[in-house]
Amino acid sequence: MPLITTEAIVLHAFDYRETSRIVRLITREMGIVSAIARGARRPRSKFGAALDLFAGGEAQVTTTMGRDLHTLTAFDATHARPALAAALDRFAAASAIAELLLRFAPEQEDAPLLAAATDALDALADAPAGGAAAVALAGAWCLVAELGFAPSLDECVACHRAIEADAMVGFHHRAGGALCSACAGEAPLARKVPPDARAMIRAWLGRLPTSPLDEPSVRAHQRLLREFLEEHLTDGGRPLRALAAWERHEVDA
Repeated sequence: MPLITTEAIVLHAFDYRETSRIVRLITREMGIVSAIARGARRPRSKFGAALDLFAGGEAQVTTTMGRDLHTLTAFDATHARPALAAALDRFAAASAIAELLLRFAPEQEDAPLLAAATDALDALADAPAGGAAAVALAGAWCLVAELGFAPSLDECVACHRAIEADAMVGFHHRAGGALCSACAGEAPLARKVPPDARAMIRAWLGRLPTSPLDEPSVRAHQRLLREFLEEHLTDGGRPLRALAAWERHEVDA
């Protein structure tokens, strides 16, 4: 049972029996990992508050060949990110980002993906009041790009013709992005995306600064992201509950 020491972020945690906790981590060396922290709920546990949601640090995981649940022997939290729990909009957005990673990230070494996840959560923790949604959308699209299925925005996914920057496009989730006007006419289910929204996604994918979004634009971008992710899920089509809850929060806020 080899012991692996790796950078990690806690994405999900739940209690197990009377004294333990099961956590799901995104790690540098192993990608997504499920591990049991035995005794984590005891008053004098060595874990203490280290396993708080979205905390980052150094994990020591004892792996067991052929099993999906490993053992977390230590977690040294170096970045707690308390700001994500201090505001409901940040927490809802961070939960949506965590769900994206848990549903799409591979169980294999991926240092760039961990770096992108770290950047997304750090930016969200520092988001100004009322600005969490746009920051989270930027981080989510960066993660989509890092996972390898970023949408095509400037070339028609059907005929591969270049699309003008100021053109209204049809966005086809299953095909993987924008359709030119001719091809969009043959795809009635494609969602119309105006040039400013396409430019915003392009900027997010390129990690470029963007202007603030109004509430209708936030909702439209959230819906587009969720529909795109749902189309590319390969685990039986289970709903993205955290993403849906994030959308509902923005509507109710």
